[in-house]
Amino acid sequence: MYLTLLNDFIVEAKSQTYVGGGAKISACRPGSQDIGYERGEWRYLDSYFGGTDFAGQETVWLNGEPVWAMNYFGHIIEPRLIDGSRAGAVIKAALSALYSGEKRFLGGMEYEHAFGLYIDRSEGDCGHFRGMEMIVVEERRAYELDYRGGLIRL
Repeated sequence: MYLTLLNDFIVEAKSQTYVGGGAKISACRPGSQDIGYERGEWRYLDSYFGGTDFAGQETVWLNGEPVWAMNYFGHIIEPRLIDGSRAGAVIKAALSALYSGEKRFLGGMEYEHAFGLYIDRSEGDCGHFRGMEMIVVEERRAYELDYRGGLIRL
């Protein structure tokens, strides 16, 4: 039950922040770009550094206690095939379809877009997982992101 509630909140928060074009909030660390979401006793923060090559962490708190986190690193591999703007458009469209259609955030999907094929593969569940997303253009991997995360236990 708890993992279902957590998964639902993560999908909701992700839909309202990066994918949904949510407004940035004050940086919690020098040089970071932060975007957050809150509902009731739940709070979500995505804090990252960089642009076309970037690293970040998403964290969820329940009643003020950290309960879940995910770290990620993404980068453009083939800048002649895709730039940050096009990669962002592909990712937002693919994840929007995943969040709204399937109500989940972990991979196991492919999404065709005019700028490239989005592929996400992961193993595990909301409690502990790792995965990779990529964009393939002209049969070449043009962008990739590695991620991992799960429950935080104090």
